[in-house]
Amino acid sequence: MHLQCLMINLSLLLLLLLPLPFLLSADSPVNACRSFCGNLTIDYPFSTRRGCGHSAFRDLLFCIEETLMLHIPSGSYRVLDIDYPYQSLTLHDPSMSTCDSLVRDGKANGFVVERWRSHFLHPAPDNVFMLIGCKPNSPLFQGFPSKNIPCLRNASVGGGVGCEDYYACPAWEFGPGGGGAAAAPECCAVGFEAVRMINLSRLECEGYSSAYSLAPVKVSSPHEWLYGIRVDYSVPGGYEFCRACEATGGACGHDDSVGVGEGDGGGGGGDICFCQGWNSTSNCDAVDSSGAVRRISSMNAIFTRFLVGVFIMPIISLGGAMS
Repeated sequence: MHLQCLMINLSLLLLLLLPLPFLLSADSPVNACRSFCGNLTIDYPFSTRRGCGHSAFRDLLFCIEETLMLHIPSGSYRVLDIDYPYQSLTLHDPSMSTCDSLVRDGKANGFVVERWRSHFLHPAPDNVFMLIGCKPNSPLFQGFPSKNIPCLRNASVGGGVGCEDYYACPAWEFGPGGGGAAAAPECCAVGFEAVRMINLSRLECEGYSSAYSLAPVKVSSPHEWLYGIRVDYSVPGGYEFCRACEATGGACGHDDSVGVGEGDGGGGGGDICFCQGWNSTSNCDAVDSSGAVRRISSMNAIFTRFLVGVFIMPIISLGGAMS
């Protein structure tokens, strides 16, 4: 009778425990690629983790002592904000001039991005670069060649941000320098599209400032301008792949075995959806069913052998001894 009770209890235990491998292998939300740096969330298409995010933005962001940094050929910038709905980043260059301070040592970063990446990462149209102390023989005044640069007219560009108002800042305590009509202006306001890169050495400038406006808000005083570099980004191929991946419990990444510049769009390897213990080139519902069954069957076999070894064999041995 005692042995019979033990067998009944064992059967009930098996009924409760056998579904466990299936529960452990079931799909669950995977946020392996989402991370945080300071108060910023790093999500697709960006990532600070190898293989995560879109390949176009690989090796771009780095979290250093809880400070998110963006690294491109012109230098490293602190990331102040990532606006995912509007697809933009706000960057800070510590060597950039502002309304309160002019930096004219020629060591500021400017903004130069890799050619292959410039198609989907570039300063916003409403971002204005004000180049300071450029030499008269600067390419700015040579036309690049045969191209009129807005600073020749010293005109404000984009949301009312320009040199004429910038001269009213405390940084210009003594006003812009003189030199006559033939001299180069102390400040040259340009949009990024006019020059395609802000390289202070190539442009022969001493420094720069950068400000942007957020439509529909327009401010008239340079004290109220938003100083920094506002960069727009886009995702090559769009978000369809990642949406399908995340909708099925996956995390969006790329093949990091392909070098930068070798894959579609120049960014490297193709899209990969990281699923629960395996990878997919589409989404987590597209798993090979036989493979999934084999993995689950293997887990069940291991778990069953464990139960047999721990519970059943000792009870059988006990029953044999009692008989």
